[in-house]
Amino acid sequence: MKKLDGFSAIILISLIVCTVWVWFEIFIGRSGDAPQFYFLDVGQGDAELAIFPGGVKVLTDAGPDKKILSSISNVLGGDRYIDIGIISHPQLDHFNGFNYLLDNYRFGAFIFNGRMDSPAAGEWHAFLDKIKSQNIPLIALGAGDKIEYINGEIGFLSPNKDFVQSAELNDTAMIEFIRTNEFRALFTSDAGSNIEDYLIKNGANLAADILKIGHHGSKYSSSEGFLQAVNPKVAVIEVGATNTYGHPTADVLSRIASVAAKIFRTDQNGTIEIVGDNQKLKVYTEK
Repeated sequence: MKKLDGFSAIILISLIVCTVWVWFEIFIGRSGDAPQFYFLDVGQGDAELAIFPGGVKVLTDAGPDKKILSSISNVLGGDRYIDIGIISHPQLDHFNGFNYLLDNYRFGAFIFNGRMDSPAAGEWHAFLDKIKSQNIPLIALGAGDKIEYINGEIGFLSPNKDFVQSAELNDTAMIEFIRTNEFRALFTSDAGSNIEDYLIKNGANLAADILKIGHHGSKYSSSEGFLQAVNPKVAVIEVGATNTYGHPTADVLSRIASVAAKIFRTDQNGTIEIVGDNQKLKVYTEK
């Protein structure tokens, strides 16, 4: 697999916070320039936008449909360029929003796990056709690869060469560990407890301040051992208000509570913004 080396960061800029209120602050004991993370309200799907020092924008997943357009516009305003799009795995609720974004935004490159097949074959091939027509690079990354930027990196913990071939598409999901001067974040996509157990057994350093809860709060993710290894201050669940899966489950909510993490949910809070400020996490919500 290829390695994408570094962002070329330009000038440090200040971005206007356009959300509503500070929910809480938590001491985390680190300082320095920090990115802003947005967990976008896209219904029953995932979409995480990180804005790094220098204004570099990385969007991981884009939800199932065009709802991403209004959610991301509320953050970016008239800015129509996104440096990198990451597709955690080719399931509709993670990638299809990119089909709508590609009609309205320019992308520098896309990263994916290397799996070219998708249950949503029509939408997946439409995505591939669009990026080909726009000459946008599509780069396969996996476990051990990383993207480096000013004072930090995005490291990929999974999938490895075995998981990426799994018949269970959730096993192929890209897991991102983001390190910055201010905080650490772990995005787990739809990875289940089998992937979580693998990471623990293989000695991965999972400790993070922010955890994107796996698979929208499914009972098959966010095991007790995994949550203890991560020990997050903040847990974010991206989930649709009217989903028919029962997400998030009571079991998962109870397990998160057992590690004393503050829980935020896009179905209840709308888009959620997290920033580092003077050794604290500040969380802003849309509602």
